[in-house]
Amino acid sequence: MTVDIIIPVFNEEAYLQKCLESVLEFERPAGLSWVIFIVDGDSQDRTREIALEFAARYPEIQVLANPGRIQSCGLNLAIRSGRGEYVLRLDAHATYPKNYLRLCLETIMRTRADNVGGVFITHPGGTSYGAQLVQALSTHRFGVGNAGYRLDAMEGSADTVPYGFFTREVFNRLGLFDERLVRGQDYEFNRRIRASGGTVWLNPAIQVHYHNQPTLAAFLKKQLGKEGPYNAYLWYLAPYAVSIRHGITGAFVLGVCLGAALCRFTPIIFWPFAVVFGFYWLMALIAGVQQALRYHEWHHVLAVPVGLFLFHFCHGLGFLIGLVRLLLGIAPVQRTKEPWPGAGRFRAWPTLT
Repeated sequence: MTVDIIIPVFNEEAYLQKCLESVLEFERPAGLSWVIFIVDGDSQDRTREIALEFAARYPEIQVLANPGRIQSCGLNLAIRSGRGEYVLRLDAHATYPKNYLRLCLETIMRTRADNVGGVFITHPGGTSYGAQLVQALSTHRFGVGNAGYRLDAMEGSADTVPYGFFTREVFNRLGLFDERLVRGQDYEFNRRIRASGGTVWLNPAIQVHYHNQPTLAAFLKKQLGKEGPYNAYLWYLAPYAVSIRHGITGAFVLGVCLGAALCRFTPIIFWPFAVVFGFYWLMALIAGVQQALRYHEWHHVLAVPVGLFLFHFCHGLGFLIGLVRLLLGIAPVQRTKEPWPGAGRFRAWPTLT
């Protein structure tokens, strides 16, 4: 039995070494072999050099060039290059316990699912307070909604899991990752599995130690420029992947902006708006207290509510910008009419042509 382990990378010199060291320490069940594909999207730092150093020491590691640069292109390239019965997609921004692969294999054989995964154990991406704040924002339900893999999740069927351990057959049956999606390609594929009658299974015993963005500014920039817009693009490309948690921040931004504007011209709007907006800040303050107690950091009491507002507003504004671009026909996902080269379809899912 062979597993193809795929790690798409771009400018990951700060994380790649620890990631690979953790992968090479995976427990290997009897009769199992693996090939590790490091797929580099033309990194401008020492990422490729580090990858080649590991490849020189470990024959099971192959370094591939990813001219498409984004993760979905790199994943597809490695899937086409591999021959394993299973495909394990990993991220260089994380490290993995020794039992990670074994638990993935045991879970997929026990459940007969098409894809299995676990939960995030979120770590700060640096030593600054900003890094700790990002950790707090991304590990509270008021911040990330019902994303179970980021919170306390029970084992069972899920809408998505981080990264994923797939059967190769699922790619033969449903196709590859949508290369029009810079973000959200994992979520789209998992929802495609479910829409086709397949199963995505979450086992909380499978844990990913993930490192967040090192600063609040980097985190918010990601929400505004990538996460928000590509949630809108995801709805456009894959209606079966619609999730309320991806678009609710857009409604939040509209509510804040329209409510604040209408209060000036229609006084009757003021009190309903004040009550709703006040309730939001009350919930955010409660979240701040909870995270302050959880992480033993009293600054969170006030910083988390402000951070949550900025988080939700930037994500929602990005989502609305994505919708406007789609309406104007200038969204980047509208430039290409097929999800991956040779697919020949506008939609990723075969029945949505």
